Amino acid sequence: MTDTTPGIRPFRIDTPQAQLDDLMARLANTHWPDELPDVAWSYGVPVSYLKDLVGYWRTLYDWRAEEAALNEHPQFITEIHGQRVHFLHIRSPEPDALPLVMVHGWPVSFVEFLDVIGPLTDPRAHGGDPADAFHLVIPSPPGFAFSGPTRKAGDGNSDRYAEVIAELMALLGYDSYGAQGGDLGSFVSPQLGRIDTEHVVGVHVNGLLTIGGLDDDTSGYDEADQRRLAALEGFEEVGGYAAIQSTRPQTLAFGLHDSPAGLLGWIVDLFHTCSNPTKELPEEAVDKDALLTNVMIYWLTGTLASSSRLYKESQQWGAPLENSGVPTGCALFPGDITVRAIAEKQNNVVHWSEFDRGGHFAAMEAPDLLIGDVREFFRKVR
Repeated sequence: MTDTTPGIRPFRIDTPQAQLDDLMARLANTHWPDELPDVAWSYGVPVSYLKDLVGYWRTLYDWRAEEAALNEHPQFITEIHGQRVHFLHIRSPEPDALPLVMVHGWPVSFVEFLDVIGPLTDPRAHGGDPADAFHLVIPSPPGFAFSGPTRKAGDGNSDRYAEVIAELMALLGYDSYGAQGGDLGSFVSPQLGRIDTEHVVGVHVNGLLTIGGLDDDTSGYDEADQRRLAALEGFEEVGGYAAIQSTRPQTLAFGLHDSPAGLLGWIVDLFHTCSNPTKELPEEAVDKDALLTNVMIYWLTGTLASSSRLYKESQQWGAPLENSGVPTGCALFPGDITVRAIAEKQNNVVHWSEFDRGGHFAAMEAPDLLIGDVREFFRKVR
């Protein structure tokens, strides 16, 4: 691909100062709720915690520096099936590099992958083997970030995302490529293997959500799978956000589009719930500035509502999934509840790793471990 590829335009983030001034004014005028004493995080995000984080956002966080750093990565815009699609495309200096599309989840953005870009595209410069190099494509799925809102019902589901990404990889001229993803990406990347089998050489997932097939006879599951199955079935106790977003995403959006503090609280609560369970606070699991940059992407693009529609429109998530036969690697990090027996039934699992460091947002929490596992898996399928 070149800058002159038909239908693809270079893109740079250029935030109007008026939008940043409005954000600061809203943060300064936040109407804070009360809270119960001595309940910590059991009722949600503590007011005192969020006040401190908002204070940091207002006075110490530097969006302009973050914006400049984001713009160091080649970004592009195209249109697929009538939907604007934003993506990063970072080609490796190694001519034999394998194209790899990386699909992020919710409530994150392409910011999730920033720390893995250099080592994956240029391993030679990062002490690695140049034979492990990748050309990276990191799309913002429809409804996310600079892809902008979806425009019709049904475009915000994981199967549709896979169709768009397959079209994008074809547009870029990649006849053979790998796919990687966690969270939402753990649905989209295997789906790419199902719909674009002849072009996908391998799929690597972290935190694979094995929610299809839960009606199977589980009596033969080993002890580890029984534990994960119990955790998976009990996830609804901490997954209230998903219940709301799968039923009333538009109603939720009014408050979160109007209040940056409300948006921050909603996203921070997910980081607290889903990141490394041994970490007490979100910024102990992920970098505080990276967390805020991710929230800024949602705020500046106004895509909280459209991105969360995937929970309402991806009704296929509970259905049993067809095994594509594409070689698949699974990486589990602390807190992940992937049931191996289900994963192996629905995927051609040829690689399995478990780590004692990191968490659900692996590319942000333990990028070195994810990089190593991606390299190890794709050595088997290049």
